[in-house]
Amino acid sequence: MNNYSALQRFLHRSVLSSQFMREIMFDVEKSIFLKKDDNFDDDHVFVTGLARSGTTILLNAIYQSNKFASLTYDDMPFILAPNLWGKINRKSTHSEAKERAHGDGVRVSSNSPEAFEEVFWKTFTDNSIIRKELFIKFISLILKKNNKTRYLSKNNQNIRRLDLISEIFPRSIVLIPFRDPLQHAFSLYSQHMKFVKEQNKDSFIRNYMNWIGHSEFGLDYRMIHPSNLQYPDEKEFNHWLEQWYLTYKTVLELSVKYEEFYLIGYESLCSNPKVWINVKDLLGINQEIKFLFKESKKVIGQNFDNNLSDKCYRIYESLVSKSFGV
Repeated sequence: MNNYSALQRFLHRSVLSSQFMREIMFDVEKSIFLKKDDNFDDDHVFVTGLARSGTTILLNAIYQSNKFASLTYDDMPFILAPNLWGKINRKSTHSEAKERAHGDGVRVSSNSPEAFEEVFWKTFTDNSIIRKELFIKFISLILKKNNKTRYLSKNNQNIRRLDLISEIFPRSIVLIPFRDPLQHAFSLYSQHMKFVKEQNKDSFIRNYMNWIGHSEFGLDYRMIHPSNLQYPDEKEFNHWLEQWYLTYKTVLELSVKYEEFYLIGYESLCSNPKVWINVKDLLGINQEIKFLFKESKKVIGQNFDNNLSDKCYRIYESLVSKSFGV
């Protein structure tokens, strides 16, 4: 996004910043490409968790199977009209893979899958019943464009709507990665400070993240759990540790309620090949896929609340005991 030309920035602003424009695009897309006799499966895969938990590496590994449809960078900025944009934007080649803006070594090209699904949720926020129906149609359009029957979603913001996802697609599998709490909190804290700095230097980066609903960190950071906090200041490391605790405490409780929720330990995924093999079997991926799951581990150079840390690690141990594929 920081390498976009002036024309690309104008196009993104014109298409994504206006709710009216997004709604019109979706209406046109539905009217042209959705047919009454369309029939798609509903056993999709949703990958979600706190940002920096390993959702992207899971997404990329699963997407290599070529069994799933997903939004990609090629769909930008016409996220809500993927078929129409695909007809207009006929590319014979994809851009060269480059390291993404996070600076974490993950390389992306225009053909890489990504979490642009939040554009839909930002556009349709009012009537819950209509929104559910439209979400099913949105996924159907992505499936149609890619000529696939199963959808693959990676959206960290879906951690806020786990109940809703399960209600809409009860046959779908939800993969929820989790990570060592101190390492995870440090990664979130570091990314927040990095994007605050970059957004202050370049307003387009801030606008772009707002348009796609990327509020996990940066100047427009939106907390998963905003109420009754001991550490409400996001400039404090303990804030991110508390958010980890509250988020995965909720995940642990929901995992008892929904048997289609599968907890995936990031550290185990990176160190134990058996985990990935079992995930593939769970998703019905038969072919061999070689993917490098490499653990990122940093020295924690921040002071933290030992009592809060202990609470986090008790949750973490419970998650580990319930994790899938070990």
